[in-house]
Amino acid sequence: MASTTAKATPKAGRGTGSNQDATENPKTDPKDVSNQIKDPDQWTTGGEPMTGAQASYLKTLSEEAKEPAAFDPDLDKAEASKRIEDLRHKAGHA
Repeated sequence: MASTTAKATPKAGRGTGSNQDATENPKTDPKDVSNQIKDPDQWTTGGEPMTGAQASYLKTLSEEAKEPAAFDPDLDKAEASKRIEDLRHKAGHA
């Protein structure tokens, strides 16, 4: 019975076969603004319901800041982010 072994091929731009200079890092390019922190109002997914992580953190922060009314389970991602930022300051986490 003969066995065959599949060879793994490196993905483009990765591994030892890459032609990209090792000192180049697109994440540190000052001209690349595609990954900057954006205002939540500019998020393309800002209108979607907040994530479970956002809801949990918002609930915790609203209790720590003694503002339980700040938690609203029906917030969208953008509004939840804004409230989290505000409550982080009020709760002393900023």
